[in-house]
Amino acid sequence: MKFSESVKPISYIKTHASEVVRNVSENQQTLIITHNGEAKAVLQDVKIYERNQESIALLKILALSGKEIKNGKHKNLEKSFKDIRTRVNQFKRGRDEDQR
Repeated sequence: MKFSESVKPISYIKTHASEVVRNVSENQQTLIITHNGEAKAVLQDVKIYERNQESIALLKILALSGKEIKNGKHKNLEKSFKDIRTRVNQFKRGRDEDQR
């Protein structure tokens, strides 16, 4: 989708609000809304918005992970799996004790 094809003035949105919202939702499109000739807002389908927020969250996690690795704050794979096995075994023992 080209943003240049999805630019609407606020006056258009005011007079065609129901139609615009329906089109944005059905076509999962994004509109740029202008006011006095300047881009001022974005109208976006909620599913697209949620997907974008999830993507941003994943990118933040990747960036933080990269920073942690760079700073040496990580453990190797073998140690990670050993720690997981230990925690699973502790959980199982605790659950077995609760059932007695």
